[in-house]
Amino acid sequence: MRFIWTLRIASAILLLAIGGIHLFLVLDGEGGLLVAPFLLNAVAGLGLGIALLVLRGRLLPAAAVLGLLFAAASLLALLLALTVGLFGIHEHWTFTLVPQTVVVDAVAIVVLAITSAVLARAAGLVGSGRATAMPRAR
Repeated sequence: MRFIWTLRIASAILLLAIGGIHLFLVLDGEGGLLVAPFLLNAVAGLGLGIALLVLRGRLLPAAAVLGLLFAAASLLALLLALTVGLFGIHEHWTFTLVPQTVVVDAVAIVVLAITSAVLARAAGLVGSGRATAMPRAR
């Protein structure tokens, strides 16, 4: 039980960090054309982080999976902006918080993948991993 709470807290902190980075960029005036999406990311990070701490039952694994998808989408959007461009914006590695964001997003993906798997198993949404023999046809 303590391990699950540790994963939930770590996941929530990482989601809050992702949202906080986006909020910082907006408040620092760096959002440009992406102010509205960055604000939505800040709200989503806050909401998902809180959800991982307060939800119970079958909604908890769903919140973890949504957090995982959110972190993956955040990293994918940044990588696209760094390489081929996203919405006409080409990001540079030296821009404000880009290296830190890549690290936070990558760590969040790993931690949230583990959290999602552990919570799904604890909720009985996936099997125990033990192979069972199929009954023979007679």
